[in-house]
Amino acid sequence: MQQTTPQTADAAPIEEADGASDYRLIGLIVACALFMEQFDGTVLTTALPTIARDFGVRPPALSVTVTSYLLALAVFVPVSGYMADRFGARRVFCAAIGVFALGSLGSALTNGLEAMAAARFLQGLGGAMMMPVGRLVMLRTVPPRYMVSATSWMLVPGLLGTILGPPLGGFIVTYMHWRAIFWINLPIAMLALVLVSRYIPDVRAQEPPVFDAVGFVLSAVALAALMVGFEAAGPIHAGAVALLPLGIGVVMALAYWAHARRHPAPIMDFALLRHRNFRLSWIAGSITRLLQGAQPFLLALMVQYGFGFSAARAGTITLATAVGSIVMKGLAGPVLRRLGFRRGLTLMGAAGTVVYATCGFFSPAWPEWAIWGVLVLAGFLMSFQFTAYNTIAYDGLASEEMSRATSFYTTFQQLTLSLGVCMAATILQISTAAHGVQHPELRDFALAFWIIAAISFTAIIPNLAFAPDAGSRLTETE
Repeated sequence: MQQTTPQTADAAPIEEADGASDYRLIGLIVACALFMEQFDGTVLTTALPTIARDFGVRPPALSVTVTSYLLALAVFVPVSGYMADRFGARRVFCAAIGVFALGSLGSALTNGLEAMAAARFLQGLGGAMMMPVGRLVMLRTVPPRYMVSATSWMLVPGLLGTILGPPLGGFIVTYMHWRAIFWINLPIAMLALVLVSRYIPDVRAQEPPVFDAVGFVLSAVALAALMVGFEAAGPIHAGAVALLPLGIGVVMALAYWAHARRHPAPIMDFALLRHRNFRLSWIAGSITRLLQGAQPFLLALMVQYGFGFSAARAGTITLATAVGSIVMKGLAGPVLRRLGFRRGLTLMGAAGTVVYATCGFFSPAWPEWAIWGVLVLAGFLMSFQFTAYNTIAYDGLASEEMSRATSFYTTFQQLTLSLGVCMAATILQISTAAHGVQHPELRDFALAFWIIAAISFTAIIPNLAFAPDAGSRLTETE
């Protein structure tokens, strides 16, 4: 996506305004969208068993309500930048929030698995436009000297969304009704609409790039077919059913690859992988993110079915990982300055995978403080990795490549999170069917944790491929 001079409809460029207030305000408004997106990405995990009982399905089947949301994010994130350039960031931002609110309303009113999956997909469509467009607004209006501070203001509410999701979801399910999880999005969305309409500048490109319609269709069908195939492969006797969508997904992915090599501005530009740091961060981050996607899903079900905890107590347990992530935020810079990116990612990545694999040994005999300790450490190590990956990925890219790189990277972030949930659900389905039980037991959860942790451990290979001095200039300025 080409870089252009920001144009505004009725808002002054931030350089001409009161930077000390405007850049923080823009960051906080974008954070409202980030809060909703992150909150809805985690709040549902502790409610899955309750919803499964109401819908009359097995809990692993509810993974489709999580993956449909993440799939919509993965499919539509690539077009967000083009939409903002073509129609204006403020208009697209408002439309995205409105679509997200409609999806929340549909989720609250639904009475079946298929209808909820569709409503969650609509939520994901809104979420796919909210965050990338919000970040685009920041990149094009906030001066570089204010960017770190503005980003910090933006990240705090996002972290709160991740932290509050599981315990608040558990509280709502235990003391209210699971439908309230979706009702609470509506007033937040209304407030966000007012703030965006009033304060977000309507930035857009003077000459938007040509939209890659063929590439969008090919990539969307490929992603959707692959995710449907992964979902269908869950039941032990459903392998043949999964072959058709998986085959379609592979064929369409190959077709997109051929198309992207010929198109001057493909919707997902694989030519970005020629940059070593971007390529290695993309590979290692994608492998590691499988575990990040699977862990909340597995843990929330494990402590309810394996331990017999209530949804509220399960939410409190899952809070520990987010606490570890918060603690890490102030320490990532010093650790990277001390170890460097290659050594830091290799050591912290290996340690994080081992700690997450320890979750497979959890049992009701473990004291709760010990479980908390493991999860806080796991969240700390995992959060360090993604802070490093998201920093080193863009080191060395030209300014005109940043927008395309952000869309490309974000798309695969969402895809691998969704794939992690699918893998976890598939392993649970196969293991429970093989053991002849109705609900997953501790041994089934342990197997899922260990398999996915083993896959995640292979990220050590691309981590070691970083140059010894990779990202050194990024830590020198901190």
